[in-house]
Amino acid sequence: MRIGIIGTENTHVDHIVGHLNIHDAGGDARVVALSGGHTRRNDMLATTAGVERIVDEPTALLGLVDAVIVADRHGAHHRDLAVPFLTEGLPVFVDKPLACTVEDARAMIDTALAHDAPLTSSSALRWIPDADALVARTVRAGRPHAVVMSGPADPDSEYGGIFFYGIHPVDLALRLAPGEISDVRTDTTDTTVTASFIAGGTRVVVNFVRPTETDQIPFHGMTFTQDTMVRQKLTLGAQYCVPGLEAFLEMVRTGRPPIGYGDLLRPIEVLESVAAALRSPAVGLR
Repeated sequence: MRIGIIGTENTHVDHIVGHLNIHDAGGDARVVALSGGHTRRNDMLATTAGVERIVDEPTALLGLVDAVIVADRHGAHHRDLAVPFLTEGLPVFVDKPLACTVEDARAMIDTALAHDAPLTSSSALRWIPDADALVARTVRAGRPHAVVMSGPADPDSEYGGIFFYGIHPVDLALRLAPGEISDVRTDTTDTTVTASFIAGGTRVVVNFVRPTETDQIPFHGMTFTQDTMVRQKLTLGAQYCVPGLEAFLEMVRTGRPPIGYGDLLRPIEVLESVAAALRSPAVGLR
């Protein structure tokens, strides 16, 4: 399985090439090409991980690879980067977030469906062992009436604002709360943004806490059933990107996306609403 990567500044790329090329831990999967030209970063990755080709433009990967990972940090770029490969029927993993608008997310999904090209995207937080533990403990307790997720996110990030880190708690919250999104409200303080909404029949609250130059809060989740509260600190281990990468590799091998396309859209719907509220002078009333 020959994999190409588009956008290599993201540190997730170090995890990917380390797992596949240096540790040979992905079965037959290997990163064989990077796009973006002979930058210092690309040359270093190619040398340390044995990547065979560096191309200038993303579309130059066509014919060289069997699947593509779009790892550009800014979600607003993802549609343009992913669509040429989906159009050719190639499996594509878009690193978080899928997009910064519902329109772009729908366009990628529609292209994937039209060309029978498997597509996936997720927060790495969704797949880590602590997230699985939170889900399992919640399932044992019964259907949650409320889900509360908290984590760091900078609404002024140069990489798409609230989308860049906000995808992490939203994606996991929605793993626990299936169903249609409604009644999104955004409230702010000097240090936090809080989104509250209904997902199916579950009340969801997500707290985004602005990190400082020296510190940031850990990710944390709580669920509430009729008579039980489950809480879990969510710790990112050294190999936190690997479970999501393995889900992508399984998709390439089977053609079956690990997340339904409706569930790819839901976190983008929430974050688009939050981003719109943050641009509004009436923030807090939405």
